[in-house]
Amino acid sequence: MLGPNSTAFTNPSTFILMGIPGLEDLHIWISIPFCSMYVIALMGNMLILFIIKTETALHEPMFYFLSMLAITDLILSTSTLPKMLGIFWFNYHEIDFHACLTQMFFIHAFSGVESGLLLAMALDRYVAICNPLRHSSILTNSAVAQVGTVVLLRGLVLVTPHPFLVGRWPYCRTNVVPHTYCEHMAVVKLACADISVNSLYSLAVIILIVGTDVTCISLSYVQILRTVFSLPSKDARSKTLSTCGSHVCVILTFYIPALFSFLTHRFSKHIPRHIHILLASMYLLVPPMLNPIIYGVRTKQIRKCVLKLLMNNIS
Repeated sequence: MLGPNSTAFTNPSTFILMGIPGLEDLHIWISIPFCSMYVIALMGNMLILFIIKTETALHEPMFYFLSMLAITDLILSTSTLPKMLGIFWFNYHEIDFHACLTQMFFIHAFSGVESGLLLAMALDRYVAICNPLRHSSILTNSAVAQVGTVVLLRGLVLVTPHPFLVGRWPYCRTNVVPHTYCEHMAVVKLACADISVNSLYSLAVIILIVGTDVTCISLSYVQILRTVFSLPSKDARSKTLSTCGSHVCVILTFYIPALFSFLTHRFSKHIPRHIHILLASMYLLVPPMLNPIIYGVRTKQIRKCVLKLLMNNIS
């Protein structure tokens, strides 16, 4: 079933997702941590959304952005994990051609949305720390909604050409994708055509989104650190820095695996394929799982609300 289909065709009706090449015998065991992470991501992010919705004390910009991040994490993990588990548990490797393009769109678009939300949260911390007296007047509810809309539209608009470009190429060699999901470059490399347009556009989008966001986040934190270290007391510095700790942890869990996956996919020929695919799959799971845990543990307001909810359920 997983052998290459050598019959000539322009657009196959289905693609075959191999899963993790070389580790097929371990799929059932690999599925256990993957399924566990998915369940934690679903429960954690839905809990975050429930708490922010029901607790009026959390109706402020930082938590509005956090709720947007939780929705994005739910979309990212749900776009990939059910199909992955179908491969691991039931050997259901087939995916419809248009479903593959749809999955590709959601993965890459909402990865861009998540990056934009991390930038928005960094700017929120910048205004709160560097210009606290104007924080409520700058980041009004309407301003937060506008920022969220811009971040969403940027991700959707920049990634929309991807499925159209992929859909126009002929696939005359094989329809077997050596991956657990329809990753853009993994699918494009199957085309029997010059794919330089896809490669260049994909690289331009990554540079535009990630490059811009990481630069702006870095500049925000440079200004935040300058402000923090100008505070007179050590306690004030420590307390102010602690408000940024959760956000910094989330930034690292998102960008480091994403960067490593991108670099190994494009530039490294020495890393085994199964290692790269494992990392690429984990990159879509680990941030959605860790984000609610990080904010739940490190953010005092959310921690208190979770404890309050647990005590009410026990009593």
